[in-house]
Amino acid sequence: MSNKILCFGEVLWDNLPSGARPGGAPMNVALHLKRFGIGSRVASAIGKDWLGESLASFLEKSGLDTSLIQVHPTLPTSEVKVHLNEHNNATFEICEPVAWDEITLTGALLEEVKSSNAIVYGSLASRNKTTRDTLLELLESDVVKIMDVNLRPPYNKREIIEPLLMKADIVKLNDEELFIISNWFGLTGTLEELAFGFYDKLNLKTLLVTRGDKGACLIHENELYAHQGFKVEVADTVGAGDAFLAGFLAAFYDGKGMNMALTEASAIGAYVASQSGATPEYTIEVLQPFLSPAI
Repeated sequence: MSNKILCFGEVLWDNLPSGARPGGAPMNVALHLKRFGIGSRVASAIGKDWLGESLASFLEKSGLDTSLIQVHPTLPTSEVKVHLNEHNNATFEICEPVAWDEITLTGALLEEVKSSNAIVYGSLASRNKTTRDTLLELLESDVVKIMDVNLRPPYNKREIIEPLLMKADIVKLNDEELFIISNWFGLTGTLEELAFGFYDKLNLKTLLVTRGDKGACLIHENELYAHQGFKVEVADTVGAGDAFLAGFLAAFYDGKGMNMALTEASAIGAYVASQSGATPEYTIEVLQPFLSPAI
């Protein structure tokens, strides 16, 4: 079976100061995976409205299958107001309820996850019981489970997020999220000590930690790998972590070593941070200036 990854959760419009852009972590990851040549599909829900039609049209034009995008009869397509600080770091104002709060379990969804290598999921879409129950059912499947943590207050309750973490084989989160969740588990120490404690506590295959302009690190098979990151002029940080995760997974499923996977993940994350919005147009060639010293 060729590599195939199902990305489950929110699809939405990021309303940036520069204008509205398609977004949502699972959609972002699926789109970047496709650009890296990995088969990917996104499972979500949109409203029966113009915003939903526009989002579906964007996905189709981007080459992503939309057959697992449910259309909710009454709830609207999701919109998020994005605020940028003086360093162009983003914070988010997320409306509710929206269509992806009620993603229902279907036979097509169950068949898709069973035929996939892995499922990528986050914490945000689980804020509502309907979608959370659907996700937990999908996570019973015998596939690699990849959790992309997104602690977005007030949707950061331990009782919702911890069961999702316990299902994961691979977890990606940022350093701030690592400190918060480590505190839940009573872990203390340096970032490296917290990372190993977290890795052991969850019995993970791989842990990925992004650190903004300080780079990133990962633990795989009990070994620590680190990358100092690439210096770019930041347009905004929206979707940079999603691009990082997709870059890592593409390299990982391509059989590349951990150092190269971390380098490629850091490169695409840096490139996306240098552009406006989570899903800028690009071809893989744009990464060559970042990667040429490592090849």
